[in-house]
Amino acid sequence: MYPKDLKYSKDHEWMKVDGGKAKIGITHYAQDALGDVVFVELPEEGTSFGAHEGIGVIESVKAVSDVYTPVSGEIVAANEDLLDAPELINEDPYGKGWLVEIELNDAAQLEDLMNAEEYEEFLKEEE
Repeated sequence: MYPKDLKYSKDHEWMKVDGGKAKIGITHYAQDALGDVVFVELPEEGTSFGAHEGIGVIESVKAVSDVYTPVSGEIVAANEDLLDAPELINEDPYGKGWLVEIELNDAAQLEDLMNAEEYEEFLKEEE
């Protein structure tokens, strides 16, 4: 159910690493828990963040939730499509529903993240 080529955080974010950059989004589990997403607030390109810092906000019909970056780095792209179509997070969380792309400061931080199998085990423990 969870793509095997991604890394996952305990805050339910995913990362797709490509060289020194990574796209970040929220997992299917997170978007399902939130319900219908109606608004997204994303950081500006060029903004730097430390690992586990808030990088944006997702508002749904049920709740407002902060989004955190699992790693430190500089935002090199934000998914502008979400501003007009926040529902892409619900419809395609691992594709068109990505949030930001970050240039990694420290690739070693990726070792703290889970693979798909570990994330699925983590979810079972959460229930």
